[in-house]
Formats: sequence, structure tokens, C-alpha cells
Amino acid sequence: MKKFREVNENMGSIGKKIIEKLSAGNPKWSRLDYPIIQGGMGVGISMGNLAGAVAAEGGMGVISTALIGFREKNFKEDHIKADENALRKEIRLAKQIAGGHGMIGINAMTVTKDFKQCVQVAVEEGVDCIISGAGLPLSLPEYAGKDTSVLLAPIVSGAKAARLMMRSWERNHKRLPDFFVVEGRDAGGHLGFKPEEFSDNNYYSLEAIVRDVVDVAGDIPVFAAGSIFDTDDIKRAISWGAMGVQIGTRFIATHECDGRDGFKNVLLRAKAEDLRIIRSPVGLPGRAIFSKLLQDVKEECRKPPKECINCITTCNPQTTPYCISEALIAAFYGDEENGLFFSGVNAGKIHKIVSVKELMTELKAAFE
Repeated sequence: MKKFREVNENMGSIGKKIIEKLSAGNPKWSRLDYPIIQGGMGVGISMGNLAGAVAAEGGMGVISTALIGFREKNFKEDHIKADENALRKEIRLAKQIAGGHGMIGINAMTVTKDFKQCVQVAVEEGVDCIISGAGLPLSLPEYAGKDTSVLLAPIVSGAKAARLMMRSWERNHKRLPDFFVVEGRDAGGHLGFKPEEFSDNNYYSLEAIVRDVVDVAGDIPVFAAGSIFDTDDIKRAISWGAMGVQIGTRFIATHECDGRDGFKNVLLRAKAEDLRIIRSPVGLPGRAIFSKLLQDVKEECRKPPKECINCITTCNPQTTPYCISEALIAAFYGDEENGLFFSGVNAGKIHKIVSVKELMTELKAAFE
């Protein structure tokens, strides 16, 4: 498979040529009409309704597994079992809404205690792909088993991580990633960068890291993520050698987004200056809309968890500044007092709620 930058654009639709190239590596890609991935967003922001709507429009809809069972009755008693049950329901809902179109995937964070269980449930339910980040998913092929029809993709923030993933998976699992999602510093949620790397606008720009990963990845497709907003951004990403893009924040402002209207309204009101780089209890930096919770933590230094369900491997309830589970669940419901509202850097550009069909129609134009 040659890199897309070598394609003669005069031969037809850019989107069609990309899908043909992707399908040459794995027939499952033929289910896509356009190489647009809707980013996985938790807790509860991208579940079956949003993922199914995106797939119905020919894209890849992605369900976030992060504490997905928070609305199940047994969540506090056994959050792992609750997450497994909820994930099955959401995958089946997404498939029903998609009606056989597009692709359905999950985004599973390596730092969650039920990472392995969620991967196994997704494989059993027949998802098309598993995307994994918040750490390097070195064990993902093992957890996914021998079902090679499921596409496996690490989220990486640079060529070093991509190279490490390729070597590790080939050495230990006799396979390579099916694609990479290269997430830049301007994405929402957890970010794979050190604090000092946020100020280097040359080496750590999205263009720079996408080009670097494309060179390292060889025939492995690369999708650019983090600050992708409109058709111009998509075209730029393709010119860097990416096969497609992953977009998260814009899909929050859709009618089909699973988050409550309160969450969406916080996003609509947000301006660029409201965004902050925070230190998440997960142990990674992240980008979020400044809220009362973050102000309280800044002033009081710590808001101890009311109760701990032991959901994150890197979180110590004795020292964590606040419970990220409680904060993200509160955000899902639009609780502006207690919620943590993750968002990408382009939050200030979004001013209205649209349908997934409207948004996908706009984005698809980049490939025509």
C-alpha cells in the first residue's frame, strides 16, 4: 500500500481512492464511505446513539468504554460487571442505528481496571475496531485474542511511541497495528505529552508528529487527531500523509451525542480563553473547560473522593486531587458545580447544535 500523498487526485474522488487503499490492506475498511473517525469521549459522551449515527453516515462511530456502566444499578457494587453489561447494550444499539453502514468501534483506556474485560466484550460483540490510548496498549493484541478481523489501533503522540508499539506487537504478538491514531496537543481529554512539550510549536505541532509517524509507520495507515475542525483541516492532514482524521469535540455539539444538553451548553458557551491544561488524577495532562470544580481544586488543593470504586490503575484515592469518575459523570449530566468538561482546543468555534448528518455532510466535502 503506497502512502496517500502518491495518489493521483485526478483519478476520481479522494475519499474513494483512500478507501480503496485501506481496503487493500484489510477488506473491513470497505465498510467506510469516508475515512472519518468520531473520537471516543467518556464518560458517556460517545455511546451507542452517537456512534451508530456516525456509522449510518458512512464514518467510524466509536463508543468510549470509560465507566460506561455508570447508569447500571450494580455500578457501585461491581463497576466492572456493570461496564461489561452496558458496553454490550451500547454496541448492539450502535449496530442497530447504523443499519449495516460504516464501522463501529470502541475506545478503551489502558489505565482503566476493566481494560481487558471491555476489549474482550467488544470482540465478542463483533466490533470492527478497537482504539486504545491513555498509555501504551502493549497487551491489546493478547486481550483481543486471535480474531484478526478486528482492527487494532494504538493512539500515539509521536514517532517514538509508534515505533515502540510496532516492535512490541511484532515481537510479542506476531502482528502490527492495523492503523495509528496520532493525537496532537490540541485534543480534548487526556494527552500524551509532557508539560514542557506544550510550548514547542515546531517539533510538537500536529503536522510534525503526523509526518514523523507516517514515515515510521510505512504501510500502516495513519489518522490525524487533535484540532481537526473543518474541511481545510482535513485537507491539510491528508497532505501530510494521513489517510484520514479523527474528530471528537465537534461531535459533542450534535443532537445525537449521548451527553446531556447541559454538557453541550457548557461547550457552546466556552471561549478559547476558558480552556485549561490540567493534571488529571489519571496521571496525564488533559485539556478541559475551566469550571467551578477546577477553581475549587485550585483554591482548596484537594477534594477527596466521597467513595472509591477503584476504577483507575494510576489513581491513589488517598492523594488524588479529586475523583475523576465523579467529575466526569457529573459533567455528563451537565452539573456545572461538580463536572469536569473535557474539550479540544476548538471549543470556542462551536456555536450551535447540529445533526450528525449535517456535520458529516460538511466534513465529507473535504474528500470530494
